[in-house]
Amino acid sequence: MSSFSSSPASSVSAAAPPPHVVEDCLGVVQLLSDGTATRPTRSFLSDPPAHEIRRDLHVEWKDVVYDDSHGLRLRVYRPTTATTKDGEKKNLPVVVYFHGGGFCIGSFEHPSFHEVGLRIAHDLPAVVLSADYRLAPEHRLPAAQHDGETVLSWLSGHAASGADPWLAESADFERVFVWGDSCGGNMAHHVAVRNGSGCGLDIGPVRIAGYVLLCPYFGGEERMASEASFPRDVLMGLALFDQMWRLALPVGATRDHPAANPFGPDSAPLNGVAFPPVLVADAEKDLLRDRTADYVARLRAMGKPVELVVFEGQGHGFFVYEPWGAAADELVRVVRRFVHGDPPATS
Repeated sequence: MSSFSSSPASSVSAAAPPPHVVEDCLGVVQLLSDGTATRPTRSFLSDPPAHEIRRDLHVEWKDVVYDDSHGLRLRVYRPTTATTKDGEKKNLPVVVYFHGGGFCIGSFEHPSFHEVGLRIAHDLPAVVLSADYRLAPEHRLPAAQHDGETVLSWLSGHAASGADPWLAESADFERVFVWGDSCGGNMAHHVAVRNGSGCGLDIGPVRIAGYVLLCPYFGGEERMASEASFPRDVLMGLALFDQMWRLALPVGATRDHPAANPFGPDSAPLNGVAFPPVLVADAEKDLLRDRTADYVARLRAMGKPVELVVFEGQGHGFFVYEPWGAAADELVRVVRRFVHGDPPATS
């Protein structure tokens, strides 16, 4: 009678190596080799902002859920001092605000974005809806852009039903403006295209009166001059922006994907899209400044009503970094004129 035994090496398969980090974006989000992502509880987003926090503004706010299926929320701001000459509550324009962060980081709850919401509500004045959206790489594009459309649909439902008392009391649904900062500007563009192309985004009785794109975050495989010549040793530089595109776009997609490049080879033509007035703010020291100027030039060539304002000496995200600085003051003045039609102030 014979017998045999197998060695441990032949009977036990080697354990798979644990996932390792393949992309680390600012210590805020890490993409692992198995395709999952982690978000450390402590990062630079946990630190207080460097600018002064204003607590003296007559603005109230509350958080509401706008998409139960994804647990997405937005923060509603409204000034408490907006009244008519007779002391009645004044109907104010509505600003739907999408924050920046390269589609990978950020939330309306971060103090800097909260300050932006306060300032817009107080100084325009306006009812502000500052919305969160799904972030990459857990939710790659076009998820965030679809969430932007959902915000408008949510607003439309409340305009029709009057269910939210703050909106019913204070909002002018005929004057809705979509404002996006950085990747939020990208989202505002895609909302504009979807709404203006008649592709099924039904938001009546809401009327979008205009769009504000602040340093919009667009991309493309071919480098613009301002991108190619931008210093390599700065945080808000090409390496970070390219990394965020790798994390945000569908796996294997290039920066010419329609979610990134409005004029890429696979992007739908914009000639037949109806745009309301668009205000685009560019920053002189933004590596995307040439891409922003090209965006404006192309839309103007199609006959779209686009205004470009360039902020000298400023870089990408200047409004968020210094929401009470001199450049922010000028930005608010420009947007106030755009929203309310007020004549420009003289200095």
